[in-house]
Amino acid sequence: MTVLNDFDFEKIVGTHTLLYGETNTKKTFYTAKFIEFLLEIKRVPPKDVSVLDFAPKLAYVNKLKIGGRIQDYYSNSKKCNIIAFKGEIIPPRINARNQKELFGLLCHNHKKVVKILDIFNANPTEILIINDISIYLHLGSKKYLMDTISKTKTFFGNAYYGSSISSKFSKLLSIKEKIRVEFLIKNIENSFKTN
Repeated sequence: MTVLNDFDFEKIVGTHTLLYGETNTKKTFYTAKFIEFLLEIKRVPPKDVSVLDFAPKLAYVNKLKIGGRIQDYYSNSKKCNIIAFKGEIIPPRINARNQKELFGLLCHNHKKVVKILDIFNANPTEILIINDISIYLHLGSKKYLMDTISKTKTFFGNAYYGSSISSKFSKLLSIKEKIRVEFLIKNIENSFKTN
């Protein structure tokens, strides 16, 4: 568990890396910069880099910046092997008005992200990038995620790990999410906290 300051992308090529932290701590920014490093410095063919972007669209809620996609920070990421879904990821804690709606949104998001994980697993590339793994962790299997990561030579992902996104009826979801991110921190080779 290391706090991220200056980041040497060269050292993490060929390894598995997780960034985790609060909202608005540049997790997606660093993820996009890693893709830029792969394409422009390492000259990796874009189709060898699979990108799964689970994040909701960038939004501001109570002066808090929520979500954001990789292409918001690096437009050339669109050249990569983007495995996309139709529709949008909906931020469950922000949009749900009660527990029933919360569970409905979790299910909505889960169907979308599992589908693209399945597509990746059917034809994996050596490099995998996942933005906002937390969305998957709400209902997804930790084992399936780790099995997916293990198929890659280089993995770079990020996850929300904080307390700024909450509602009175999402306390259990937040606890579960935190425990699952802690599992990833312990089981992914390089884990860096953003601040």
